[in-house]
Amino acid sequence: MKFKETETLELKKSTSELKEAIISISAILNKHGKGTLYFGVNDDGAITGQLIGKSTLKDISKSISDHIDPKIYPDIKVEKIDGKNCIVIEFSGFKSLYSAFGRFYLRTSDEDKKLSTDEIERLVEKKKSYVYLWGGELSQAPIADVSVPALRLFIKKGRETGRIGFAFDTARNVLNKLNLIKGDKLLNAGRALFCKNNNIKVRAAVFATNEKVTFLDIQSFKGTLLDLIAQCETYVKERINWRADIVDFKRVETPEVPFKAVREAIVNSLCHRDFENPGDNELAIYKNRIEIYNPGQFPFDYSPEDFIKGKEKSLPRNPLIADVFYLTRDVEQWGSGLKRIYDECKSAGIKVAFEKIKSGFLVTFFRPDFKDSETAQKIIAKNKKTKTAIGLVEGLVEGLVENQKNMLELMKKNPNISKKELSKQIQISSTGIDKNISQLKKKGLLRRIGPDKGGYWETR
Repeated sequence: MKFKETETLELKKSTSELKEAIISISAILNKHGKGTLYFGVNDDGAITGQLIGKSTLKDISKSISDHIDPKIYPDIKVEKIDGKNCIVIEFSGFKSLYSAFGRFYLRTSDEDKKLSTDEIERLVEKKKSYVYLWGGELSQAPIADVSVPALRLFIKKGRETGRIGFAFDTARNVLNKLNLIKGDKLLNAGRALFCKNNNIKVRAAVFATNEKVTFLDIQSFKGTLLDLIAQCETYVKERINWRADIVDFKRVETPEVPFKAVREAIVNSLCHRDFENPGDNELAIYKNRIEIYNPGQFPFDYSPEDFIKGKEKSLPRNPLIADVFYLTRDVEQWGSGLKRIYDECKSAGIKVAFEKIKSGFLVTFFRPDFKDSETAQKIIAKNKKTKTAIGLVEGLVEGLVENQKNMLELMKKNPNISKKELSKQIQISSTGIDKNISQLKKKGLLRRIGPDKGGYWETR
């Protein structure tokens, strides 16, 4: 294993450098809110090992407690590296500013810079304006409130991305490894991420025109943050236009706005919102645009362009939540979200706008004049006559006979349903079931995944 010092990783040859180590911890906390420090590793990465007595870990813990203010509670353990004992300290804290021995420092590259009075005042103002305490504070929710299925799904996704190296055993153990509990209670970030009763909502609506006057649909989503992301994704997918092309004898579907960018905006809106603000996140679909809003101010003294150009480091409002999203690739890299949205839209020729408004932050995707096949044009013409704004998929479903609608509904509820059971429930012959399945496949609304026995239905 080769080590190299970074803005969040500090290496010390031994505990003879304990004072310098404490300064490094405070500097990293002030810049990133979390980090790791090793005793027994030279600053060039060479493993030297650390002599460990009966009270070594206790003495380190006491020294950190005595000399860093506000107090932090790091995880201190012994780890064998290349056959040598080393001490590993993992620490985190999201208070306004941390001092070491009564002075303030900030991590710059792999160095700890002492701050002047003016720099301290500016850093405090920045943190107050954006990064705040909420996620790391203790909630009143017990560990038993956690949705175990949601936590299991999270671990599964994290292992698939290669960013989680442990399996699910118990909710307590997993949450402890994610730094989301203290004692028997969840931190606020843990409750938001994995409890369904977290009081977080997203209001979603489709409007008939370009104004927020007449709505065609309105819903309110609740659940874990991961649930909310999925619900918002589905809401947009089912209500925007999709173009269907045949490329190399395969059906290729293209959304009118790049969906990767829309998903990124949805994730960012939940990851960086102000959870102490009583307002809700909002997802609004107008005839000419899609708006994604979150009640949280943009980082102090920064503009969206600073991050789109890739010149600025990330300032995550909710670091614990951002860390969890990173493990499942919902957040790819801190500070790169706006740039990815911008690049995806530029590549697709779609206009996107980022706005700092008084109540929060708004991302707007402008919908193009979407052209499609003859079928799509008939649907659009029909929609104009009935004055109904619906997406291409919804229009296709409107054109189905009643039996086909019923079949799709049954297949959505039970993807494993057999043709025999469909025939029984809809009360038509097996030949009629086969004909309708064939028509649904031609319309691109139904696919069979796998063999007749052991496979399942995939519906649009």
